[in-house]
Amino acid sequence: MTTRALPPVINTTEAQRRGWACVWCRAALGIGLGDDLGEQRVKPADGAAYSWFPRQCSDTVACQARETS
Repeated sequence: MTTRALPPVINTTEAQRRGWACVWCRAALGIGLGDDLGEQRVKPADGAAYSWFPRQCSDTVACQARETS
C-alpha cells in the first residue's frame, strides 16, 4: 500500500476517482488490477459529501516512470 498522501480529489479525473485509472500516473486499470487504496470520503465546502475510490498501479517503478514523463 502507498504511504504517499493522496492528491486532492479536485485534481483527479473521473476515471481516477472511480478507480478505473491509477491515481498517480493515470494508466488504465482493468478489473482486478492495481492496488485498492480504500474508500475516501470528501466533504466539500459547498455541496454534499461523497466517496471516491482511488487505486494505484501494482508496479510502482513503472508507475513512477509514467508519472514523471
